[in-house]
Amino acid sequence: MTALAIVVQSGLAAVVGILIARKLGRGAETDGFFAAYGVFIVLGLAATAMRVTLLPPLARARAAGRLATETAAYAATVGLIGLPLLVVGVVGARPIADVLTGSGPTEAIDAAAEALPWMIVAGLGQFTAALLASALAALDDYVVAAVGYITGSVVGLVLILLAIDAHGTAAVAWGMALNATIATLIPAAWLWRRALAERMPAAAARADLSGMRARLVEIVSGAALPFALQAVYLVCLPIAAREGVGAVTSFGYAYLLATAVVAATASSLGLVTSVPLTRVGLSSEGVARHVDASSWLALLAVGATAGLFAVSGAEVASAVLGDAYGDDVGTEIARLVVAMAPFMVVSVALSVTFPLLFVAGLGRKLPLVGIVVLAAHIPLALAAQRLAGLWGLALALAISTGFAVAWLLHLLEALEATVRGLAGAVAVVGAVSVVAFAPATVLDSAFAAGVLGVGLGAVIVALWRPSGLLAAWRYLRELA
Repeated sequence: MTALAIVVQSGLAAVVGILIARKLGRGAETDGFFAAYGVFIVLGLAATAMRVTLLPPLARARAAGRLATETAAYAATVGLIGLPLLVVGVVGARPIADVLTGSGPTEAIDAAAEALPWMIVAGLGQFTAALLASALAALDDYVVAAVGYITGSVVGLVLILLAIDAHGTAAVAWGMALNATIATLIPAAWLWRRALAERMPAAAARADLSGMRARLVEIVSGAALPFALQAVYLVCLPIAAREGVGAVTSFGYAYLLATAVVAATASSLGLVTSVPLTRVGLSSEGVARHVDASSWLALLAVGATAGLFAVSGAEVASAVLGDAYGDDVGTEIARLVVAMAPFMVVSVALSVTFPLLFVAGLGRKLPLVGIVVLAAHIPLALAAQRLAGLWGLALALAISTGFAVAWLLHLLEALEATVRGLAGAVAVVGAVSVVAFAPATVLDSAFAAGVLGVGLGAVIVALWRPSGLLAAWRYLRELA
Protein backbone atom coordinates (compact mmCIF):
# COMPACT_ATOMS: atom_id res chain seq x y z
CA MET A 1 0.00 0.00 0.00
CA THR A 2 2.84 2.39 0.80
CA ALA A 3 4.55 1.66 -2.51
CA LEU A 4 1.22 2.07 -4.33
CA ALA A 5 0.69 5.47 -2.73
CA ILE A 6 4.19 6.57 -3.74
CA VAL A 7 3.70 5.26 -7.28
CA VAL A 8 0.39 7.13 -7.65
CA GLN A 9 1.91 10.31 -6.23
CA SER A 10 4.91 10.04 -8.53
CA GLY A 11 2.76 9.14 -11.52
CA LEU A 12 0.42 12.07 -11.03
CA ALA A 13 3.40 14.35 -10.44
CA ALA A 14 4.67 13.14 -13.82
CA VAL A 15 1.29 14.01 -15.34
CA VAL A 16 1.64 17.51 -13.89
CA GLY A 17 5.10 17.75 -15.42
CA ILE A 18 3.66 16.75 -18.79
CA LEU A 19 0.94 19.39 -18.45
CA ILE A 20 3.53 22.06 -17.73
CA ALA A 21 5.61 20.95 -20.72
CA ARG A 22 2.70 20.82 -23.16
CA LYS A 23 0.85 23.93 -22.07
CA LEU A 24 3.72 26.19 -20.98
CA GLY A 25 6.67 24.85 -22.95
CA ARG A 26 10.20 25.35 -21.74
CA GLY A 27 11.46 28.79 -20.82
CA ALA A 28 11.90 31.43 -18.15
CA GLU A 29 8.53 30.79 -16.44
CA THR A 30 9.15 27.05 -16.12
CA ASP A 31 12.69 27.75 -14.90
CA GLY A 32 11.24 29.97 -12.16
CA PHE A 33 8.67 27.36 -11.21
CA PHE A 34 11.25 24.58 -10.93
CA ALA A 35 13.47 26.84 -8.85
CA ALA A 36 10.61 27.31 -6.34
CA TYR A 37 9.74 23.63 -6.63
CA GLY A 38 13.20 22.86 -5.31
CA VAL A 39 12.11 24.36 -1.98
CA PHE A 40 9.13 21.99 -1.87
CA ILE A 41 11.42 19.06 -2.61
CA VAL A 42 13.61 20.05 0.34
CA LEU A 43 10.59 20.28 2.67
CA GLY A 44 8.94 17.15 1.28
CA LEU A 45 12.03 15.03 1.75
CA ALA A 46 12.56 16.47 5.22
CA ALA A 47 8.96 15.49 6.00
CA THR A 48 9.61 11.97 4.78
CA ALA A 49 12.69 11.93 6.99
CA MET A 50 10.58 13.01 9.95
CA ARG A 51 8.18 10.17 9.20
CA VAL A 52 11.09 7.76 9.43
CA THR A 53 12.45 9.52 12.52
CA LEU A 54 9.17 9.20 14.44
CA LEU A 55 8.40 5.57 13.61
CA PRO A 56 10.56 4.02 16.39
CA PRO A 57 9.55 6.45 19.20
CA LEU A 58 5.85 6.26 18.30
CA ALA A 59 6.03 2.46 18.14
CA ARG A 60 7.50 2.52 21.65
CA ALA A 61 4.89 5.08 22.75
CA ARG A 62 2.10 2.77 21.61
CA ALA A 63 3.57 -0.07 23.64
CA ALA A 64 3.60 2.25 26.67
CA GLY A 65 0.01 3.47 26.09
CA ARG A 66 1.10 7.05 25.26
CA LEU A 67 0.62 7.17 21.48
CA ALA A 68 -2.01 9.97 21.45
CA THR A 69 -0.04 12.14 23.88
CA GLU A 70 3.20 11.75 21.95
CA THR A 71 1.51 12.42 18.60
CA ALA A 72 -0.01 15.65 19.94
CA ALA A 73 3.35 16.71 21.37
CA TYR A 74 5.10 16.16 18.05
CA ALA A 75 2.32 18.12 16.29
CA ALA A 76 3.01 21.09 18.57
CA THR A 77 6.71 20.80 17.77
CA VAL A 78 6.03 20.79 14.01
CA GLY A 79 3.99 23.98 14.44
CA LEU A 80 6.87 25.60 16.26
CA ILE A 81 9.07 24.96 13.22
CA GLY A 82 6.53 25.51 10.46
CA LEU A 83 4.86 28.80 11.30
CA PRO A 84 8.05 30.94 11.29
CA LEU A 85 9.12 29.25 8.04
CA LEU A 86 5.81 30.14 6.42
CA VAL A 87 6.07 33.77 7.52
CA VAL A 88 9.58 34.05 6.07
CA GLY A 89 8.44 32.48 2.79
CA VAL A 90 5.51 34.87 2.39
CA VAL A 91 7.32 38.05 3.42
CA GLY A 92 10.58 37.29 1.62
CA ALA A 93 9.21 35.52 -1.44
CA ARG A 94 10.78 37.82 -4.03
CA PRO A 95 14.33 38.09 -2.66
CA ILE A 96 14.33 34.32 -2.08
CA ALA A 97 13.10 33.81 -5.66
CA ASP A 98 15.91 36.02 -6.94
CA VAL A 99 18.48 33.80 -5.21
CA LEU A 100 16.85 30.54 -6.36
CA THR A 101 16.79 31.63 -10.01
CA GLY A 102 20.36 32.89 -9.95
CA SER A 103 19.07 36.46 -10.55
CA GLY A 104 17.65 35.22 -13.82
CA PRO A 105 15.09 36.85 -16.13
CA THR A 106 12.28 38.85 -14.52
CA GLU A 107 9.70 36.33 -15.74
CA ALA A 108 11.51 33.53 -13.92
CA ILE A 109 11.76 35.54 -10.69
CA ASP A 110 8.05 36.45 -10.89
CA ALA A 111 7.01 32.82 -11.38
CA ALA A 112 9.20 31.63 -8.50
CA ALA A 113 7.98 34.38 -6.14
CA GLU A 114 4.32 33.63 -6.91
CA ALA A 115 4.71 29.89 -6.38
CA LEU A 116 7.00 29.97 -3.34
CA PRO A 117 4.43 30.62 -0.52
CA TRP A 118 2.17 27.85 -1.85
CA MET A 119 5.16 25.51 -2.14
CA ILE A 120 5.92 26.13 1.53
CA VAL A 121 2.29 25.42 2.48
CA ALA A 122 2.48 22.20 0.47
CA GLY A 123 5.76 21.26 2.12
CA LEU A 124 4.48 21.91 5.65
CA GLY A 125 1.37 19.88 4.84
CA GLN A 126 3.67 17.00 4.05
CA PHE A 127 5.06 17.31 7.59
CA THR A 128 1.62 16.99 9.20
CA ALA A 129 0.65 14.14 6.88
CA ALA A 130 3.92 12.36 7.70
CA LEU A 131 3.31 12.71 11.45
CA LEU A 132 -0.14 11.16 11.21
CA ALA A 133 1.14 8.42 8.91
CA SER A 134 3.76 7.55 11.54
CA ALA A 135 1.08 7.36 14.24
CA LEU A 136 -0.95 5.04 12.02
CA ALA A 137 2.11 2.86 11.36
CA ALA A 138 2.55 2.47 15.12
CA LEU A 139 -0.99 1.03 15.03
CA ASP A 140 0.11 -1.27 12.18
CA ASP A 141 -2.14 0.60 9.75
CA TYR A 142 -0.62 1.66 6.43
CA VAL A 143 -3.83 1.81 4.40
CA VAL A 144 -5.41 5.04 5.70
CA ALA A 145 -2.28 7.11 5.12
CA ALA A 146 -1.95 5.64 1.63
CA VAL A 147 -5.57 6.56 0.87
CA GLY A 148 -4.91 10.09 2.10
CA TYR A 149 -1.86 10.53 -0.12
CA ILE A 150 -3.61 9.04 -3.16
CA THR A 151 -6.80 11.10 -2.72
CA GLY A 152 -4.81 14.29 -2.19
CA SER A 153 -2.82 13.66 -5.34
CA VAL A 154 -5.95 13.06 -7.44
CA VAL A 155 -7.88 16.09 -6.15
CA GLY A 156 -4.80 18.31 -6.48
CA LEU A 157 -4.41 17.21 -10.09
CA VAL A 158 -8.05 18.05 -10.82
CA LEU A 159 -7.52 21.60 -9.53
CA ILE A 160 -4.42 21.97 -11.70
CA LEU A 161 -6.30 20.75 -14.78
CA LEU A 162 -9.07 23.28 -14.17
CA ALA A 163 -6.80 26.26 -13.52
CA ILE A 164 -3.57 25.83 -15.47
CA ASP A 165 -4.79 27.47 -18.68
CA ALA A 166 -5.73 30.68 -16.86
CA HIS A 167 -3.05 30.82 -14.18
CA GLY A 168 -0.04 28.91 -15.51
CA THR A 169 2.47 27.54 -13.03
CA ALA A 170 0.67 29.22 -10.10
CA ALA A 171 -2.15 26.70 -10.55
CA VAL A 172 0.34 23.87 -10.07
CA ALA A 173 1.44 25.38 -6.74
CA TRP A 174 -2.21 25.67 -5.63
CA GLY A 175 -2.86 22.02 -6.50
CA MET A 176 0.19 20.91 -4.52
CA ALA A 177 -0.99 22.83 -1.44
CA LEU A 178 -4.47 21.27 -1.73
CA ASN A 179 -2.90 17.84 -2.13
CA ALA A 180 -0.99 18.15 1.15
CA THR A 181 -4.05 19.48 2.98
CA ILE A 182 -6.16 16.48 2.00
CA ALA A 183 -3.32 14.06 2.80
CA THR A 184 -3.43 15.50 6.33
CA LEU A 185 -7.20 15.70 6.82
CA ILE A 186 -8.03 12.10 5.89
CA PRO A 187 -5.79 10.37 8.48
CA ALA A 188 -6.68 13.06 11.04
CA ALA A 189 -10.39 12.34 10.56
CA TRP A 190 -9.82 8.59 10.80
CA LEU A 191 -7.81 8.91 14.03
CA TRP A 192 -10.47 11.21 15.51
CA ARG A 193 -13.18 8.69 14.59
CA ARG A 194 -11.18 5.84 16.16
CA ALA A 195 -10.70 7.87 19.34
CA LEU A 196 -14.47 8.43 19.57
CA ALA A 197 -15.22 4.76 18.91
CA GLU A 198 -12.84 3.69 21.68
CA ARG A 199 -14.17 6.40 24.04
CA MET A 200 -10.69 7.79 24.51
CA PRO A 201 -10.76 10.65 27.06
CA ALA A 202 -9.71 14.07 25.76
CA ALA A 203 -6.88 14.22 28.29
CA ALA A 204 -5.22 11.26 26.57
CA ALA A 205 -4.56 13.41 23.49
CA ARG A 206 -3.26 16.41 25.43
CA ALA A 207 0.24 17.35 24.33
CA ASP A 208 2.95 16.89 26.92
CA LEU A 209 5.04 20.02 26.27
CA SER A 210 7.63 19.25 28.94
CA GLY A 211 9.80 17.45 26.41
CA MET A 212 9.37 20.01 23.63
CA ARG A 213 13.08 20.80 23.40
CA ALA A 214 14.09 17.14 23.17
CA ARG A 215 11.47 16.47 20.49
CA LEU A 216 12.58 19.52 18.53
CA VAL A 217 16.17 18.30 18.61
CA GLU A 218 14.97 14.85 17.54
CA ILE A 219 13.00 16.18 14.58
CA VAL A 220 15.69 18.62 13.48
CA SER A 221 18.36 15.93 13.80
CA GLY A 222 16.28 13.50 11.77
CA ALA A 223 15.54 16.03 9.06
CA ALA A 224 19.06 17.43 8.93
CA LEU A 225 20.58 14.95 6.49
CA PRO A 226 17.64 14.72 4.02
CA PHE A 227 17.37 18.51 4.21
CA ALA A 228 21.07 18.82 3.42
CA LEU A 229 20.89 16.31 0.59
CA GLN A 230 17.96 18.10 -1.01
CA ALA A 231 19.72 21.40 -0.42
CA VAL A 232 22.52 19.78 -2.42
CA TYR A 233 20.05 19.60 -5.31
CA LEU A 234 18.89 23.14 -4.62
CA VAL A 235 22.50 24.34 -4.86
CA CYS A 236 22.67 22.76 -8.32
CA LEU A 237 19.80 24.86 -9.70
CA PRO A 238 21.44 28.30 -9.96
CA ILE A 239 24.61 26.55 -11.14
CA ALA A 240 22.62 24.73 -13.83
CA ALA A 241 21.19 28.10 -14.93
CA ARG A 242 24.67 28.96 -16.22
CA GLU A 243 24.05 26.48 -19.04
CA GLY A 244 21.36 28.79 -20.47
CA VAL A 245 17.58 29.22 -20.49
CA GLY A 246 15.83 25.88 -20.13
CA ALA A 247 18.76 24.07 -18.53
CA VAL A 248 17.18 24.17 -15.05
CA THR A 249 13.99 22.69 -16.49
CA SER A 250 15.87 19.83 -18.21
CA PHE A 251 17.87 19.10 -15.07
CA GLY A 252 14.69 19.25 -13.00
CA TYR A 253 12.85 16.70 -15.15
CA ALA A 254 15.79 14.26 -15.04
CA TYR A 255 16.08 14.64 -11.26
CA LEU A 256 12.33 14.16 -10.75
CA LEU A 257 12.38 10.91 -12.71
CA ALA A 258 15.43 9.64 -10.83
CA THR A 259 13.97 10.38 -7.41
CA ALA A 260 10.58 8.92 -8.41
CA VAL A 261 12.20 5.57 -9.26
CA VAL A 262 13.98 5.51 -5.90
CA ALA A 263 10.89 6.63 -3.95
CA ALA A 264 8.58 4.00 -5.42
CA THR A 265 10.98 1.18 -4.59
CA ALA A 266 13.59 1.71 -1.89
CA SER A 267 11.87 4.50 0.05
CA SER A 268 8.67 2.52 0.55
CA LEU A 269 10.65 -0.45 1.92
CA GLY A 270 12.56 1.85 4.24
CA LEU A 271 9.31 3.23 5.65
CA VAL A 272 7.46 -0.01 6.28
CA THR A 273 10.38 -1.96 7.76
CA SER A 274 11.21 0.55 10.52
CA VAL A 275 8.53 -0.58 12.98
CA PRO A 276 9.25 -4.35 12.74
CA LEU A 277 12.99 -3.68 12.96
CA THR A 278 12.41 -1.55 16.07
CA ARG A 279 10.61 -4.47 17.68
CA VAL A 280 13.21 -7.14 16.83
CA GLY A 281 16.42 -5.10 17.12
CA LEU A 282 19.35 -4.86 14.69
CA SER A 283 23.03 -5.93 14.72
CA SER A 284 25.86 -4.79 12.44
CA GLU A 285 25.48 -7.99 10.42
CA GLY A 286 21.74 -7.37 10.30
CA VAL A 287 22.35 -3.88 8.90
CA ALA A 288 24.38 -5.23 5.98
CA ARG A 289 21.83 -7.94 5.25
CA HIS A 290 18.91 -5.51 5.45
CA VAL A 291 20.46 -2.85 3.21
CA ASP A 292 21.62 -5.32 0.57
CA ALA A 293 18.32 -7.22 0.52
CA SER A 294 16.20 -4.07 0.42
CA SER A 295 18.28 -2.62 -2.42
CA TRP A 296 17.95 -5.49 -4.89
CA LEU A 297 14.46 -4.79 -6.25
CA ALA A 298 15.13 -1.06 -6.46
CA LEU A 299 18.38 -1.62 -8.36
CA LEU A 300 16.52 -3.67 -10.96
CA ALA A 301 14.23 -0.68 -11.50
CA VAL A 302 17.25 1.63 -11.80
CA GLY A 303 18.83 -0.61 -14.42
CA ALA A 304 15.63 -0.78 -16.45
CA THR A 305 15.16 2.99 -16.29
CA ALA A 306 18.72 3.78 -17.37
CA GLY A 307 18.58 1.25 -20.21
CA LEU A 308 15.20 2.48 -21.42
CA PHE A 309 16.31 6.10 -21.61
CA ALA A 310 19.63 5.14 -23.19
CA VAL A 311 17.94 3.56 -26.23
CA SER A 312 14.68 5.51 -26.52
CA GLY A 313 14.70 8.36 -24.01
CA ALA A 314 14.81 11.19 -26.54
CA GLU A 315 11.71 9.93 -28.34
CA VAL A 316 9.93 9.27 -25.03
CA ALA A 317 10.68 12.81 -23.83
CA SER A 318 9.43 14.34 -27.08
CA ALA A 319 6.28 12.21 -27.24
CA VAL A 320 5.35 12.74 -23.59
CA LEU A 321 6.43 16.34 -22.99
CA GLY A 322 5.56 17.83 -26.38
CA ASP A 323 7.25 19.58 -29.28
CA ALA A 324 9.25 21.93 -27.05
CA TYR A 325 11.18 18.85 -25.88
CA GLY A 326 11.95 17.38 -29.29
CA ASP A 327 15.29 16.96 -31.05
CA ASP A 328 18.26 18.16 -28.99
CA VAL A 329 16.23 18.95 -25.85
CA GLY A 330 14.76 15.45 -25.66
CA THR A 331 18.20 13.96 -26.20
CA GLU A 332 19.61 16.17 -23.44
CA ILE A 333 16.99 14.99 -20.92
CA ALA A 334 17.46 11.32 -21.90
CA ARG A 335 21.22 11.57 -21.47
CA LEU A 336 20.76 13.33 -18.14
CA VAL A 337 18.58 10.46 -16.90
CA VAL A 338 21.33 8.00 -17.85
CA ALA A 339 23.88 10.26 -16.15
CA MET A 340 21.69 10.14 -13.02
CA ALA A 341 22.08 6.32 -12.79
CA PRO A 342 24.96 6.49 -10.26
CA PHE A 343 22.91 8.99 -8.24
CA MET A 344 19.95 6.60 -8.29
CA VAL A 345 22.13 3.71 -7.10
CA VAL A 346 23.53 5.55 -4.08
CA SER A 347 20.09 7.04 -3.35
CA VAL A 348 18.66 3.52 -3.14
CA ALA A 349 21.30 2.63 -0.55
CA LEU A 350 20.59 5.86 1.33
CA SER A 351 16.83 5.28 1.41
CA VAL A 352 17.12 1.88 3.08
CA THR A 353 20.05 2.82 5.35
CA PHE A 354 18.72 6.11 6.71
CA PRO A 355 15.84 4.61 8.82
CA LEU A 356 18.26 2.26 10.53
CA LEU A 357 20.00 5.18 12.26
CA PHE A 358 16.83 5.79 14.29
CA VAL A 359 16.27 2.13 15.02
CA ALA A 360 19.84 2.09 16.39
CA GLY A 361 19.35 5.37 18.30
CA LEU A 362 22.02 7.26 16.32
CA GLY A 363 19.81 9.98 14.84
CA ARG A 364 21.50 12.85 16.69
CA LYS A 365 24.73 12.29 14.78
CA LEU A 366 23.09 13.18 11.46
CA PRO A 367 23.33 17.02 11.55
CA LEU A 368 27.14 16.86 11.36
CA VAL A 369 26.91 14.52 8.38
CA GLY A 370 24.51 16.91 6.62
CA ILE A 371 26.63 20.00 7.28
CA VAL A 372 29.82 18.40 5.99
CA VAL A 373 28.15 16.93 2.90
CA LEU A 374 26.50 20.24 1.95
CA ALA A 375 29.67 22.26 2.54
CA ALA A 376 31.73 19.84 0.42
CA HIS A 377 29.14 19.75 -2.36
CA ILE A 378 29.22 23.47 -3.18
CA PRO A 379 32.79 23.59 -4.57
CA LEU A 380 32.31 20.12 -6.04
CA ALA A 381 29.22 21.21 -8.00
CA LEU A 382 30.88 24.41 -9.23
CA ALA A 383 33.89 22.47 -10.49
CA ALA A 384 31.80 19.67 -11.99
CA GLN A 385 29.61 22.11 -13.95
CA ARG A 386 32.67 23.84 -15.37
CA LEU A 387 34.16 20.53 -16.46
CA ALA A 388 31.09 18.68 -17.76
CA GLY A 389 28.00 20.94 -17.63
CA LEU A 390 24.78 19.27 -16.50
CA TRP A 391 26.41 15.83 -16.66
CA GLY A 392 28.96 17.09 -14.17
CA LEU A 393 26.20 18.24 -11.83
CA ALA A 394 24.58 14.79 -12.02
CA LEU A 395 27.89 13.20 -11.07
CA ALA A 396 28.36 15.70 -8.23
CA LEU A 397 24.96 14.66 -6.83
CA ALA A 398 26.05 11.02 -6.89
CA ILE A 399 29.38 11.71 -5.18
CA SER A 400 27.84 13.81 -2.39
CA THR A 401 25.04 11.29 -1.76
CA GLY A 402 27.48 8.37 -1.84
CA PHE A 403 29.69 10.08 0.73
CA ALA A 404 26.67 10.45 3.02
CA VAL A 405 25.73 6.77 2.64
CA ALA A 406 29.28 5.66 3.46
CA TRP A 407 29.29 7.80 6.60
CA LEU A 408 25.95 6.34 7.78
CA LEU A 409 27.12 2.79 7.24
CA HIS A 410 30.32 3.59 9.15
CA LEU A 411 28.22 4.81 12.09
CA LEU A 412 26.31 1.52 11.95
CA GLU A 413 29.62 -0.41 11.79
CA ALA A 414 28.53 -2.13 8.59
CA LEU A 415 30.33 -0.24 5.79
CA GLU A 416 32.61 -2.94 4.41
CA ALA A 417 30.11 -5.80 4.45
CA THR A 418 27.33 -3.66 2.97
CA VAL A 419 29.49 -2.26 0.17
CA ARG A 420 30.56 -5.78 -0.84
CA GLY A 421 26.95 -6.88 -1.11
CA LEU A 422 25.85 -3.76 -2.97
CA ALA A 423 28.76 -3.97 -5.39
CA GLY A 424 27.74 -7.51 -6.30
CA ALA A 425 24.14 -6.47 -6.84
CA VAL A 426 25.13 -3.47 -8.98
CA ALA A 427 27.43 -5.66 -11.07
CA VAL A 428 24.67 -8.20 -11.72
CA VAL A 429 22.06 -5.56 -12.57
CA GLY A 430 24.52 -3.69 -14.78
CA ALA A 431 25.37 -6.84 -16.71
CA VAL A 432 21.70 -7.71 -17.18
CA SER A 433 20.97 -4.19 -18.45
CA VAL A 434 23.81 -4.24 -20.97
CA VAL A 435 22.89 -7.69 -22.28
CA ALA A 436 19.19 -6.79 -22.47
CA PHE A 437 19.41 -3.38 -24.10
CA ALA A 438 22.44 -3.80 -26.40
CA PRO A 439 20.58 -5.95 -28.99
CA ALA A 440 17.69 -3.47 -28.96
CA THR A 441 19.87 -0.71 -30.45
CA VAL A 442 19.75 -2.38 -33.88
CA LEU A 443 16.02 -1.70 -34.21
CA ASP A 444 14.89 1.31 -36.24
CA SER A 445 12.10 2.19 -33.82
CA ALA A 446 13.32 3.66 -30.54
CA PHE A 447 10.04 2.73 -28.82
CA ALA A 448 10.36 -0.90 -29.97
CA ALA A 449 13.97 -0.91 -28.76
CA GLY A 450 12.89 0.23 -25.32
CA VAL A 451 10.12 -2.35 -25.04
CA LEU A 452 12.43 -5.11 -26.27
CA GLY A 453 15.15 -4.13 -23.81
CA VAL A 454 12.80 -4.14 -20.81
CA GLY A 455 11.28 -7.44 -21.91
CA LEU A 456 14.66 -9.12 -22.42
CA GLY A 457 15.81 -7.88 -19.03
CA ALA A 458 12.76 -9.40 -17.34
CA VAL A 459 13.27 -12.73 -19.14
CA ILE A 460 16.96 -12.85 -18.19
CA VAL A 461 16.20 -12.23 -14.52
CA ALA A 462 13.37 -14.78 -14.52
CA LEU A 463 15.53 -17.51 -16.10
CA TRP A 464 18.75 -16.72 -14.27
CA ARG A 465 17.19 -16.02 -10.87
CA PRO A 466 20.33 -14.48 -9.29
CA SER A 467 21.10 -15.93 -5.87
CA GLY A 468 21.35 -12.46 -4.33
CA LEU A 469 17.85 -11.59 -5.52
CA LEU A 470 16.39 -14.84 -4.17
CA ALA A 471 18.07 -14.28 -0.80
CA ALA A 472 16.74 -10.72 -0.70
CA TRP A 473 13.19 -11.90 -1.39
CA ARG A 474 13.37 -14.54 1.35
CA TYR A 475 14.65 -11.99 3.86
CA LEU A 476 11.91 -9.45 3.12
CA ARG A 477 9.22 -12.10 3.40
CA GLU A 478 10.60 -13.24 6.74
CA LEU A 479 10.68 -9.65 8.00
CA ALA A 480 7.07 -9.11 6.97
